[in-house]
Amino acid sequence: MKRLGILLSGRGSNFEAIADSVGAGRIDAEIAVVLSNRPEARGLEIARSRGLNAVCIPSKGLDREVYDRMVVEELKKNRVDLVCLAGFMRLLSAYFIREFPLRILNIHPSLLPAFPGLDAQHQALEHGVKLSGCTVHFVDENLDSGPILIQTAVPVLDDDTADSLSARILKQEHRIYTEAIRLVLSRKFRIEGRRVIAG
Repeated sequence: MKRLGILLSGRGSNFEAIADSVGAGRIDAEIAVVLSNRPEARGLEIARSRGLNAVCIPSKGLDREVYDRMVVEELKKNRVDLVCLAGFMRLLSAYFIREFPLRILNIHPSLLPAFPGLDAQHQALEHGVKLSGCTVHFVDENLDSGPILIQTAVPVLDDDTADSLSARILKQEHRIYTEAIRLVLSRKFRIEGRRVIAG
């Protein structure tokens, strides 16, 4: 059975959605480790309450590659096949990405390449877009720029705030992250240039 490593920094709602999908058999895999760079991350508590292997490797004050080598060692120790970023608020080093080529997924709350980085929902409102959404993509060495697996659109309403838009996008994030993980684990896709083609 394939083994997932979940990296998070905060509340871990996408991690919970993945764990629910694993538990319900929608994802044919097991969660080998849930890892956080922040000891206070609520996601670690949730992982422990579910009986999962929860590990904290604090990142404060550490050089990016030094830290990433520690995380990669933990992931390899747990024989992780696929790394899923679930609100992990760190940029990964080139070293990390080379160790897991096309085996790191991230979910971002916008229709990439629009609004990469932090506060994507706030950026969407500031720009006055009529559609936002979310994207699951492979992680490469640039911010929010790897090949796109799945996207879904969410309308932006006239009375939306960053919080209300975020809540509607989050519902879709929970749905499409499961779809993307299933696709990657199935290996039924190919990449042509930047395009991920299923089948």
